[in-house]
Amino acid sequence: MDMGIRGRRALLTGASKGMGRACAEALAREGCALTLVARGAETLEAAAAEIRAQTGAEIRTVAADITTEAGRAAALEACPAPDILLNNAAGMKPGDFRDWTRDTWIEALDLMMLAPIEMIRLTFDGMTERGFGRIVNIASRGVKLPQSELGLSNGARTGLVGFCAGLAREGVARNVTINTILPGIVASDGQRTHVRALAERTGRSFDDIWAERAASSPAKRYGEPVEIGALFAFLASAHSGLMTGQSILMDGGDYPGTL
Repeated sequence: MDMGIRGRRALLTGASKGMGRACAEALAREGCALTLVARGAETLEAAAAEIRAQTGAEIRTVAADITTEAGRAAALEACPAPDILLNNAAGMKPGDFRDWTRDTWIEALDLMMLAPIEMIRLTFDGMTERGFGRIVNIASRGVKLPQSELGLSNGARTGLVGFCAGLAREGVARNVTINTILPGIVASDGQRTHVRALAERTGRSFDDIWAERAASSPAKRYGEPVEIGALFAFLASAHSGLMTGQSILMDGGDYPGTL
């Protein structure tokens, strides 16, 4: 299926590995010109080189921290008029809410809510003026299926989803959409970091927890980053213009509700 976005400019944050990289690969195959942003320069450059070699895509890289004003400015200097924006960031480590100070909460909000909102603020009006825009956030199933040890993520990501649900209605008449992917357990570096933290907190082995999480899912497996990338490519496509303000679970059926 041709997604109808060949030649579109895409700005992707958190794009050097895992789900963010899979999203970059999906758009590269669709012929988009990419600007990839991540904090680790070495991993970012390696990812860009591999995607270029596989797809021939035009790719720029920006090693920057998107939670800072300087990082956002650097990203937008490299891609000042994106047609597609991916907001993606790693979460915070699992923990006990009794240990989280105000500074901990501010760090979480900056990472998972305020930086994405700032990126939207800096790109949304340009998209509406040009008559095309696709903004996609990668959040977490915790928005609908919260886990107590992930309270920082539950709070910050739910705030982002709530903000986007309102703003999404303002852009859709100008062909600008905002949607959020809510992944469940995905075999990514972020998931491995989460399981390692759980192992440290509980004294259980990494392998036992990893296997248990897969077994508890109706799908009996972890998702693959490429599956998230494929959904992202559709949400970023010319065919998704009627779909906005949505939070889309991709969790192998873990969420038990009807709605």
